[in-house]
Amino acid sequence: MLMHLLRVALGTPTATAVTIHSGLWPEVYRLSARQGVAAIAWDGLQQLASEGAISPEQAPDRATKLQWALAAERTKEQYLKHRRAIVRLATIYTEADIKMMILKGFGLSLLYPTPEHRSCSDIDIWLFGEQERADELLRRRLNIKIDEDKHHHTVFYLDGVMVENHYDFLNIHAHLSNRDIEEQLRERAEHPDIVEFEGCTIYVPNADCHALFLLRHAAAHFAAAEIVLRHVTDWAMFVKHNHAKIDWVWLRDVARHHNMDRFLDAMNVISSELCNIDLALMPDTVRRPELERRILGDILSPEFDETMPERGLLRIVWFKYRRWWANRWKHRLVYREGLISTFLVQLRSHLLKPKSITHK
Repeated sequence: MLMHLLRVALGTPTATAVTIHSGLWPEVYRLSARQGVAAIAWDGLQQLASEGAISPEQAPDRATKLQWALAAERTKEQYLKHRRAIVRLATIYTEADIKMMILKGFGLSLLYPTPEHRSCSDIDIWLFGEQERADELLRRRLNIKIDEDKHHHTVFYLDGVMVENHYDFLNIHAHLSNRDIEEQLRERAEHPDIVEFEGCTIYVPNADCHALFLLRHAAAHFAAAEIVLRHVTDWAMFVKHNHAKIDWVWLRDVARHHNMDRFLDAMNVISSELCNIDLALMPDTVRRPELERRILGDILSPEFDETMPERGLLRIVWFKYRRWWANRWKHRLVYREGLISTFLVQLRSHLLKPKSITHK
C-alpha cells in the first residue's frame, strides 16, 4: 500500500491493482514516517482520493488522516526553514566570494513533483576548498559555534538548522577506498551545475559527480546501519531526470572496481519499479531478484533492528560492534576492503576523533 502511494505521488503510471485494507492505514502511516516519505505518501493518498480510487469506506479514519496531514505540514515547514537558511548562507558566502555547493537534500528536492514534501534533516555543503575560511567568517561575523569533532565535516547551526560543512565529499578516514572515490568526486566537482534561486547563485554537483556521490553515500549508510525509502526515491528521481547526462560506463566501472555494482543494480531495479523508469536507460543493469528482495526487505524492516543506547560508552561500543557484525553481509556487498582491515581503519579513525564513537 505504501509503495503504491509513492508511485502515484511520484507520477508513475501503474495498472497494478492494489488491495486496500482500511484497517492497515495507521501502520502504513507509521511506516511512511519511519521511511522519511510520509509527506510524499500523503500526496499519493490525496490524489487517489480526489480521483475516486479510494472509496470513503477504504479511506483512513479521521485520526490517522489528521496525523498524516500534520506530518506533511511539518515536513513543508521544515523544508521552508531549510530553504531560508540556504538563501541566507549563500548570501553571506557570496559576499565573501565563496561558492557554495549543496549536496543531496535541497538540490534533489527540486526534482520532486512537490519539492517541499521531500523531508530534510540537515544541510550538506561543499565550498570548493574554502571550508576553513568560511567557518572563520561565521565565527567572526555571526558568533556561530563550530563543532570540529567530526572527521570530514564541521557542524554548526544557522537559524536553528544544522549545517554540515564538508572538508571532503566522503569520510576518507573510515574506508581506504573512499580516498580513490574522493579524488574522482573532486575532479568532477570542478564543473558544477548552477541554480539561480531567490537572487542567489547556488551550485549543485553535475550529473556524474552527483551519481557517484549518491551511490556511495547510500551504500555507506546501508552497510553501516540502514537506509530508508527516501534514499531510494532520491535515486529514482535523480535518475529519472538525469539518466541521459550520466556517463553510465564510467559509473559502472567505478562501482565494479569498488565492489558496489550489485548494490547499484539493486538500486536501479527498485527505483525503476517506483518511478516506472525503463531499465534500458540504466545500461547493463543485472537483475538479481533474491538480492533485490533482501535489500528492499532490509530497507523496510532492517534485519538488525535495535536502537543505539543514548549514553554509556561501553554500551554504545558493544551496540556498534554487534550492529557491525550483523551487517557484515552489507559490507561485503558495497566495499572492496575486508572486514578486518576495515575494523582496524575505523578503530584508528575513532581514536583520532574520540567523540565520533558516540555518533550514530
